[in-house]
Amino acid sequence: MQQPPDHAYPRHWEADVVLRDGGTARIRPITPDDAERLVSFYEQVSDESKYYRFFAPYPRLSDRDVHRFTHHDYVDRVGLAATVGGEFIATVRYDRINDRGLPATDPGDDQAEVAFLVQDAHQGRGVASALLEHIAAVARERGIRRFAAEVLPANSKMIKVFTDAGYTQQRTFEDGVVRLEFDLEPTEQSMAVMRGREQRAEARSMQRLLAPGSVAVIGTGRTPGGVGRTALRHVLDSGFTGRVHAVNHAFPEGTDRLDPEGVPAVRSLREIDGPVDLAVIAVPADHVPEVIDDCGEHGVQGVLVLSSGYAEAGTEGRERQRALLRRTRSYGMRLIGPNAFGLINTAPGVRLNASFAPVMPATGRIGLFTQSGAIGIALLSGLHERGPGDGSPAGVSTFVSAGNRADASGNDLLQYWYDDPDTDVAILYLESIGNPRKFTRLARRTAAVKPVVVAKGARHHGTAPLGHTVPTVRIPDSTVAALMRQAGVIRVDTVTELLDAGLLLASQPLPAGARVAVLGNSEALSLLAYDACLTEGLRPRRPRVLPSAATPHDFHTALAEELAREGCDAVVVTAIPWVGAVSYTRLTLPTT
Repeated sequence: MQQPPDHAYPRHWEADVVLRDGGTARIRPITPDDAERLVSFYEQVSDESKYYRFFAPYPRLSDRDVHRFTHHDYVDRVGLAATVGGEFIATVRYDRINDRGLPATDPGDDQAEVAFLVQDAHQGRGVASALLEHIAAVARERGIRRFAAEVLPANSKMIKVFTDAGYTQQRTFEDGVVRLEFDLEPTEQSMAVMRGREQRAEARSMQRLLAPGSVAVIGTGRTPGGVGRTALRHVLDSGFTGRVHAVNHAFPEGTDRLDPEGVPAVRSLREIDGPVDLAVIAVPADHVPEVIDDCGEHGVQGVLVLSSGYAEAGTEGRERQRALLRRTRSYGMRLIGPNAFGLINTAPGVRLNASFAPVMPATGRIGLFTQSGAIGIALLSGLHERGPGDGSPAGVSTFVSAGNRADASGNDLLQYWYDDPDTDVAILYLESIGNPRKFTRLARRTAAVKPVVVAKGARHHGTAPLGHTVPTVRIPDSTVAALMRQAGVIRVDTVTELLDAGLLLASQPLPAGARVAVLGNSEALSLLAYDACLTEGLRPRRPRVLPSAATPHDFHTALAEELAREGCDAVVVTAIPWVGAVSYTRLTLPTT
């Protein structure tokens, strides 16, 4: 069939995906310009994988093969490639066929044959599953409703990719080949599979950033006070359990150099033996691209860019930020920042403070995400003032302040916190929501297992702050409030309320139900609490009012009685302080 004139290169099929191990890859349509990439890719595939793809020894691609696999009409013949560093790591292709399995000649034919090839070094990373999701979406867009695939019985990995996808399918075995046919209409199971893969991949990508085994701080000047020097000092002061390297191209040449802080000092990542999991970048924005190249070539898993001079700096900075993201993703790395305040992980096995926060927070059960460094400072300071000491309700599990949020966002942290055993409460300060539908879905899923508390800035002017160049949807604040309410998110208005709600939820178990007792020493104040409970849909009993001179012992006795009563899930205690010789006395109720 001839390519219709309106089907040019479909740029909207391009996408960055997070793989099973937390790395990233770019999926895009294959074009005629990819001939050399395809040949190079095929040369790196094992003979066994080639045999599984073509059912016969196939050591090299002929010129005709290369032409066929790189020329598509993007309607009846489509090829997609997964790339890292601009090179192919996997391909998938479909060809529209008729009911007899022959090339389609009727536009009404709605079946296609699909085949994959994954470079051996990248097998097991979930590349084929990601490609299947994308090629299925492409096929549905082009009117294809069913895929067919022929697989050798020994190719168990590829059979598993198809059978685990969750589509309605049929399997037959004939002439030594397994033939799988499956409908492309999304099912509840296929959607669950896709979202489960997404959650595990994005959570793993955050884990690689938050729990690295080795950190390189790039741009560590030799005098105190600079951004890089400060970041390195904080990493060391936090008691980080992994390896630390100081990197600065201005260090003198030689071997066995030590930074003034006493850590190995190198001029570039190439001089480091062994892997680097996280690179903390603190060089001027103009030098960041070459640093990203060094990181990608060394196999760094993720980068934290503290450097400023990006989208917050105007038009030129916005383009610099877009180029930074493209470059980082091309190497399969995740990015926090740029213009980031940093990240913290208080877990005993990590102890990492890669941020501008001068004091490592106490270890605790609260996860924090902010888009603003200033709000991050306020939250960390407030928690420190309210409960210093590891194990206190005011302690932090993980903290990320993403700055311009070019890549890693609150959605990624929700994916991570969803099944993080160290986090009981998720707190987010958001200035913009790039994808409200995804945020709502993730927030609903996380809020079902642990509380999610959100404060939303920029409520009324409806625009993203400087630096936030990710796509944002302008929706009224009332709609945002409704989405959060439906997702089970606790929305607050101020930083103080974020702290109050987070501390309450971290220290107070959730009530078993909506039955509430109200206890106090003021009838007026108790009635206000009673009305507030009714407004929120709770089931309060009439308030129990103690004498105005009731002592802490009286409160303690009454509280124990209310908690012991049948049909009481929680007690709201209100108290008016005494007025007399002492102007104010803090009421402290002993715990039982």
